Amino acid sequence: MFTIEQRELIRSKILERAANDGRISGAAITGSGAAGTEDQWSDIDLAFALADGVELAPTLSDWTMYMCKEHSAIHYLDVPSGAWLYRVFLLPGTLQVDLALVPASDFRPLAPTFRLVFGSANEAQTLPSPSAANLVGLGWLYALHARSCIARGRLWQAEYMVTGVRNHALALACIRHGLPAVHGRGADRLPSAVTAKFNRALIERLDAHEIARAFQVVIDGFMDEVRHADEALADRLLDTTSLLKQSAG
Repeated sequence: MFTIEQRELIRSKILERAANDGRISGAAITGSGAAGTEDQWSDIDLAFALADGVELAPTLSDWTMYMCKEHSAIHYLDVPSGAWLYRVFLLPGTLQVDLALVPASDFRPLAPTFRLVFGSANEAQTLPSPSAANLVGLGWLYALHARSCIARGRLWQAEYMVTGVRNHALALACIRHGLPAVHGRGADRLPSAVTAKFNRALIERLDAHEIARAFQVVIDGFMDEVRHADEALADRLLDTTSLLKQSAG
Protein backbone atom coordinates (compact mmCIF):
# COMPACT_ATOMS: atom_id res chain seq x y z
CA MET A 1 0.00 0.00 0.00
CA PHE A 2 1.35 3.43 -0.92
CA THR A 3 1.85 6.05 1.77
CA ILE A 4 0.66 9.64 1.79
CA GLU A 5 4.30 10.73 1.64
CA GLN A 6 4.93 8.61 -1.45
CA ARG A 7 1.86 10.04 -3.13
CA GLU A 8 2.97 13.61 -2.41
CA LEU A 9 6.46 12.93 -3.73
CA ILE A 10 5.18 11.36 -6.96
CA ARG A 11 2.74 14.21 -7.55
CA SER A 12 5.42 16.83 -7.01
CA LYS A 13 7.78 15.05 -9.41
CA ILE A 14 5.11 14.83 -12.11
CA LEU A 15 4.23 18.51 -11.72
CA GLU A 16 7.91 19.48 -11.83
CA ARG A 17 8.34 17.58 -15.08
CA ALA A 18 5.22 19.22 -16.52
CA ALA A 19 6.52 22.68 -15.62
CA ASN A 20 9.72 21.91 -17.54
CA ASP A 21 7.90 20.46 -20.56
CA GLY A 22 7.44 23.14 -23.22
CA ARG A 23 4.50 21.23 -24.66
CA ILE A 24 2.51 21.77 -21.44
CA SER A 25 1.18 25.32 -21.09
CA GLY A 26 -0.81 24.81 -17.91
CA ALA A 27 -1.39 22.32 -15.12
CA ALA A 28 -3.95 21.87 -12.38
CA ILE A 29 -4.57 19.57 -9.47
CA THR A 30 -8.09 18.18 -9.62
CA GLY A 31 -10.24 15.85 -7.56
CA SER A 32 -9.82 15.48 -3.82
CA GLY A 33 -6.34 17.00 -3.97
CA ALA A 34 -7.89 20.30 -5.05
CA ALA A 35 -10.80 20.06 -2.62
CA GLY A 36 -8.67 19.41 0.45
CA THR A 37 -10.49 16.15 1.13
CA GLU A 38 -7.68 13.66 0.50
CA ASP A 39 -7.29 10.68 2.75
CA GLN A 40 -4.94 7.71 2.73
CA TRP A 41 -6.85 6.09 -0.14
CA SER A 42 -6.96 9.07 -2.50
CA ASP A 43 -5.34 8.93 -5.92
CA ILE A 44 -3.49 11.60 -7.91
CA ASP A 45 -5.58 13.66 -10.34
CA LEU A 46 -3.79 16.13 -12.62
CA ALA A 47 -4.85 18.05 -15.72
CA PHE A 48 -2.45 19.37 -18.36
CA ALA A 49 -3.08 21.92 -21.10
CA LEU A 50 -1.38 21.21 -24.41
CA ALA A 51 0.20 24.33 -25.89
CA ASP A 52 -1.07 25.49 -29.28
CA GLY A 53 0.19 23.31 -32.11
CA VAL A 54 1.24 20.43 -29.85
CA GLU A 55 0.00 17.01 -30.95
CA LEU A 56 -1.62 14.78 -28.37
CA ALA A 57 -0.38 11.35 -29.50
CA PRO A 58 3.41 11.87 -29.27
CA THR A 59 3.06 13.88 -26.07
CA LEU A 60 0.94 11.19 -24.47
CA SER A 61 3.36 8.49 -25.62
CA ASP A 62 6.28 10.36 -24.10
CA TRP A 63 4.49 10.87 -20.80
CA THR A 64 3.50 7.22 -20.73
CA MET A 65 7.13 6.18 -21.16
CA TYR A 66 8.02 8.53 -18.30
CA MET A 67 5.35 7.04 -16.02
CA CYS A 68 6.50 3.51 -16.81
CA LYS A 69 10.22 4.21 -16.47
CA GLU A 70 10.26 6.62 -13.53
CA HIS A 71 7.23 5.46 -11.58
CA SER A 72 7.03 1.78 -12.64
CA ALA A 73 3.48 2.02 -14.00
CA ILE A 74 2.05 -1.47 -14.27
CA HIS A 75 -0.81 -0.74 -16.65
CA TYR A 76 -2.97 2.09 -17.93
CA LEU A 77 -6.24 2.80 -19.67
CA ASP A 78 -7.72 5.75 -21.54
CA VAL A 79 -11.01 7.43 -20.68
CA PRO A 80 -12.01 10.00 -23.33
CA SER A 81 -14.50 12.72 -22.45
CA GLY A 82 -15.12 15.38 -25.08
CA ALA A 83 -11.86 17.21 -25.78
CA TRP A 84 -10.27 15.67 -22.70
CA LEU A 85 -8.34 12.42 -22.62
CA TYR A 86 -7.71 10.86 -19.23
CA ARG A 87 -4.89 8.33 -19.13
CA VAL A 88 -5.24 6.40 -15.89
CA PHE A 89 -2.12 4.68 -14.57
CA LEU A 90 -1.84 1.90 -12.01
CA LEU A 91 1.37 2.14 -9.98
CA PRO A 92 2.88 -0.34 -7.53
CA GLY A 93 1.36 -0.12 -4.09
CA THR A 94 -2.10 0.39 -5.68
CA LEU A 95 -1.62 4.12 -6.34
CA GLN A 96 -3.76 5.45 -9.20
CA VAL A 97 -2.55 8.43 -11.22
CA ASP A 98 -4.94 10.17 -13.61
CA LEU A 99 -3.29 12.45 -16.17
CA ALA A 100 -5.79 14.45 -18.20
CA LEU A 101 -4.55 16.13 -21.37
CA VAL A 102 -6.58 18.70 -23.28
CA PRO A 103 -5.86 21.47 -25.82
CA ALA A 104 -5.19 24.80 -24.12
CA SER A 105 -8.36 26.20 -25.70
CA ASP A 106 -10.40 23.69 -23.68
CA PHE A 107 -8.34 23.77 -20.48
CA ARG A 108 -10.83 24.91 -17.86
CA PRO A 109 -12.38 23.83 -14.55
CA LEU A 110 -15.12 21.29 -15.13
CA ALA A 111 -15.93 21.08 -11.41
CA PRO A 112 -15.15 23.07 -8.26
CA THR A 113 -12.30 20.62 -7.63
CA PHE A 114 -9.74 22.39 -9.83
CA ARG A 115 -6.65 24.16 -8.48
CA LEU A 116 -4.39 25.80 -11.03
CA VAL A 117 -0.68 25.13 -10.46
CA PHE A 118 0.75 27.08 -13.39
CA GLY A 119 -0.38 28.63 -16.66
CA SER A 120 -3.88 29.97 -17.21
CA ALA A 121 -7.29 28.36 -17.49
CA ASN A 122 -10.39 29.35 -19.41
CA GLU A 123 -13.71 30.16 -17.79
CA ALA A 124 -15.17 27.30 -15.77
CA GLN A 125 -17.76 25.09 -17.39
CA THR A 126 -19.71 22.79 -15.10
CA LEU A 127 -20.65 19.47 -16.63
CA PRO A 128 -24.36 18.70 -16.42
CA SER A 129 -25.55 16.02 -14.01
CA PRO A 130 -27.36 13.00 -15.43
CA SER A 131 -30.97 13.84 -16.14
CA ALA A 132 -33.63 12.32 -13.94
CA ALA A 133 -35.59 11.30 -17.05
CA ASN A 134 -32.65 9.33 -18.41
CA LEU A 135 -32.05 7.61 -15.06
CA VAL A 136 -35.71 6.63 -14.89
CA GLY A 137 -35.52 5.18 -18.41
CA LEU A 138 -32.39 3.20 -17.62
CA GLY A 139 -33.99 2.02 -14.39
CA TRP A 140 -37.02 0.47 -16.05
CA LEU A 141 -34.81 -0.94 -18.83
CA TYR A 142 -32.64 -2.75 -16.29
CA ALA A 143 -35.80 -3.90 -14.52
CA LEU A 144 -37.17 -5.49 -17.70
CA HIS A 145 -33.95 -7.41 -18.20
CA ALA A 146 -33.77 -8.38 -14.52
CA ARG A 147 -37.22 -9.96 -14.74
CA SER A 148 -36.27 -11.89 -17.90
CA CYS A 149 -32.96 -13.09 -16.45
CA ILE A 150 -34.64 -14.36 -13.29
CA ALA A 151 -37.20 -16.27 -15.37
CA ARG A 152 -34.47 -17.75 -17.58
CA GLY A 153 -32.35 -18.83 -14.64
CA ARG A 154 -29.45 -16.56 -15.66
CA LEU A 155 -28.64 -15.73 -12.08
CA TRP A 156 -25.37 -13.82 -12.50
CA GLN A 157 -26.91 -11.60 -15.16
CA ALA A 158 -30.04 -11.20 -13.04
CA GLU A 159 -27.91 -10.04 -10.11
CA TYR A 160 -26.20 -7.52 -12.40
CA MET A 161 -29.51 -6.14 -13.63
CA VAL A 162 -31.14 -5.91 -10.19
CA THR A 163 -28.09 -4.06 -8.91
CA GLY A 164 -28.38 -1.74 -11.92
CA VAL A 165 -31.96 -0.82 -11.01
CA ARG A 166 -30.86 -0.08 -7.45
CA ASN A 167 -27.93 2.06 -8.57
CA HIS A 168 -30.09 4.14 -10.89
CA ALA A 169 -32.63 4.62 -8.12
CA LEU A 170 -29.88 5.81 -5.77
CA ALA A 171 -28.63 8.18 -8.49
CA LEU A 172 -32.15 9.63 -8.71
CA ALA A 173 -32.09 10.13 -4.95
CA CYS A 174 -28.73 11.88 -5.21
CA ILE A 175 -30.11 14.33 -7.76
CA ARG A 176 -33.09 15.00 -5.49
CA HIS A 177 -30.79 15.81 -2.58
CA GLY A 178 -28.30 17.86 -4.59
CA LEU A 179 -25.53 15.27 -4.35
CA PRO A 180 -23.17 13.90 -7.02
CA ALA A 181 -25.09 11.30 -8.98
CA VAL A 182 -22.27 9.64 -10.94
CA HIS A 183 -20.44 6.47 -9.86
CA GLY A 184 -22.19 6.40 -6.50
CA ARG A 185 -20.21 9.41 -5.29
CA GLY A 186 -23.11 10.91 -3.37
CA ALA A 187 -24.77 7.71 -2.15
CA ASP A 188 -23.05 7.61 1.24
CA ARG A 189 -24.25 11.14 1.96
CA LEU A 190 -27.91 10.37 1.36
CA PRO A 191 -30.23 10.55 4.39
CA SER A 192 -30.61 7.23 6.17
CA ALA A 193 -34.34 7.35 5.52
CA VAL A 194 -33.57 7.10 1.80
CA THR A 195 -30.93 4.39 1.90
CA ALA A 196 -32.97 2.32 4.38
CA LYS A 197 -35.42 1.59 1.56
CA PHE A 198 -32.65 -0.29 -0.25
CA ASN A 199 -31.05 -2.18 2.65
CA ARG A 200 -33.01 -5.33 1.87
CA ALA A 201 -32.31 -4.89 -1.83
CA LEU A 202 -28.83 -6.35 -1.39
CA ILE A 203 -28.69 -9.89 -2.79
CA GLU A 204 -27.34 -12.23 -0.13
CA ARG A 205 -26.91 -15.40 -2.20
CA LEU A 206 -27.08 -16.49 -5.83
CA ASP A 207 -30.49 -18.08 -5.68
CA ALA A 208 -33.52 -17.39 -7.88
CA HIS A 209 -35.88 -16.85 -4.95
CA GLU A 210 -33.42 -14.54 -3.19
CA ILE A 211 -32.83 -12.48 -6.34
CA ALA A 212 -36.57 -12.23 -6.96
CA ARG A 213 -37.09 -11.06 -3.37
CA ALA A 214 -34.42 -8.36 -3.72
CA PHE A 215 -35.87 -7.36 -7.10
CA GLN A 216 -39.26 -6.64 -5.56
CA VAL A 217 -37.65 -4.46 -2.88
CA VAL A 218 -35.64 -2.65 -5.56
CA ILE A 219 -38.73 -1.93 -7.65
CA ASP A 220 -40.50 -0.36 -4.67
CA GLY A 221 -37.50 1.85 -3.91
CA PHE A 222 -37.08 2.76 -7.56
CA MET A 223 -40.72 3.76 -7.91
CA ASP A 224 -40.50 5.93 -4.78
CA GLU A 225 -37.70 7.88 -6.42
CA VAL A 226 -39.52 8.06 -9.76
CA ARG A 227 -42.49 9.57 -7.95
CA HIS A 228 -40.28 12.23 -6.39
CA ALA A 229 -38.83 13.04 -9.82
CA ASP A 230 -42.02 12.96 -11.90
CA GLU A 231 -45.32 11.99 -10.31
CA ALA A 232 -47.19 11.74 -13.63
CA LEU A 233 -44.52 9.43 -15.04
CA ALA A 234 -44.67 7.30 -11.90
CA ASP A 235 -48.40 6.89 -12.41
CA ARG A 236 -47.83 5.76 -15.99
CA LEU A 237 -45.17 3.25 -14.93
CA LEU A 238 -47.05 1.86 -11.95
CA ASP A 239 -48.97 -0.92 -13.70
CA THR A 240 -45.91 -2.06 -15.64
CA THR A 241 -43.62 -2.19 -12.63
CA SER A 242 -46.30 -4.02 -10.66
CA LEU A 243 -46.42 -6.65 -13.41
CA LEU A 244 -42.64 -6.96 -13.26
CA LYS A 245 -42.77 -7.62 -9.53
CA GLN A 246 -45.50 -10.21 -9.92
CA SER A 247 -43.86 -12.06 -12.80
CA ALA A 248 -40.47 -12.15 -11.05
CA GLY A 249 -41.97 -13.58 -7.87
